[in-house]
Amino acid sequence: MKTTKQKLWLTAAFGAGFIATGAAADVCATPSAMASDLGSFDGDVVTVMGSMQGKDEENLLAMASCFEQATGAVVKYSGSRDFAALIVADLRSNNAPNIAIFPQPGLAGDMAKEGHLVPLGGGSAEWMAANYGAGQSWVDLGTYADADGNKSFYGFAFKQDLKSLVWYSPEQFDDNGYEIPTTMEELIELSDQMVEDGNTPWCIGVESGNATGWTATDWMEDLMLRTTTPENYDKWVSNELAFNSPEVLKAMEIYGQFSRNDDYVAGGASSVATTFFGDAPKGLFSSPASCMMHRQASFIPAFFPKEGAEVAAGEADFFYFPPFASEDLGNPVLGAGTLWTMTKDSDATRAFFEYLKEAKAHEVWMSQGSFLTAHKGASLDAYASDAQRKQGEILTSATTFRFDASDLMPGAIGAGAFWSEMTAFANGQDAKSTADNIQAAWDAIK
Repeated sequence: MKTTKQKLWLTAAFGAGFIATGAAADVCATPSAMASDLGSFDGDVVTVMGSMQGKDEENLLAMASCFEQATGAVVKYSGSRDFAALIVADLRSNNAPNIAIFPQPGLAGDMAKEGHLVPLGGGSAEWMAANYGAGQSWVDLGTYADADGNKSFYGFAFKQDLKSLVWYSPEQFDDNGYEIPTTMEELIELSDQMVEDGNTPWCIGVESGNATGWTATDWMEDLMLRTTTPENYDKWVSNELAFNSPEVLKAMEIYGQFSRNDDYVAGGASSVATTFFGDAPKGLFSSPASCMMHRQASFIPAFFPKEGAEVAAGEADFFYFPPFASEDLGNPVLGAGTLWTMTKDSDATRAFFEYLKEAKAHEVWMSQGSFLTAHKGASLDAYASDAQRKQGEILTSATTFRFDASDLMPGAIGAGAFWSEMTAFANGQDAKSTADNIQAAWDAIK
């Protein structure tokens, strides 16, 4: 089982898996009332298995407690960092929970093909297409083929992560008279203006131990969504669009315009491969600042000098990594998330999936923090912070959402050749050689 980039930046403490139930009742008083009667299931147990532990587990149980109050059912959750291995073993031994929460769409698809997942039905796909920002993208992400090639909707996306962000210091922008760009053309113009002013636009680092290179793949994924169609992005993920195709080379060359430009990067282009990804954004806060901007996901404040207190204090903020106006590809968003699947059917379990459509189910977790949702009906007022509210608005206004590509690719590519070759690119290897080498790795596993 490949290691995903998500796992590389999870900082919650993990302990042994255990069963827990219930949560405090007051969290259910969120802005939205329950829109429908979910039914009565007094004493029925809905078992849930996933990888979330620590604070995320507490928040999951708080969300589930509102379902328990409404229906009389009991939700039992088992969380383990070894979820991927455990769920495969349980499904194949006919010991399935009612619900399995997958952070890896590919693994969920494998289990659907083996016949271990139950189609959600009940209009769930149509509901998500209509009620989520970039809704059809989420439907496609959770739709898989069975052994006969018949496709059904299995994966209900609940709890998203956002990657298409640029972090900056509002004070530095104000002092220099810089405005937030709304197009990629404006972002490049702003970067050039910063150089002209004697400032360095970007802090970029791809060093991450055995996972060195993954931050460069995130840049590539965001740029693919901004330079070619979502359909081509999907073909790229499956290698129907070769890694050395013109579309991929174009994105890589644009990334190189940012990362291989000595004037653009703090420490010069040669520092990119050796700068630890968690240290890179600290340049925003040095005195004088060694860079003006840092492209990274919503988790990165944990690596700021004050571990994220800068955001609440107004010392750091973010804006959406913008699209090219000239490409007319809408507002694409790159991210990740969890897919909730039914692995053992019951009436109470189906009621729980109906509950996940309720704005309240999302708002409970929104109010606890560490949660983003594309649900357009959930009140933005429920978010625990202004920063999360802004990120939630980016998700709900997206026209296209795509899951992290390297996490969808085979491990030998996504967590292998893609990482290592993008590191070589940072060290001066040309784009064509980089792309050719990754494609050769694809060809070797076909």
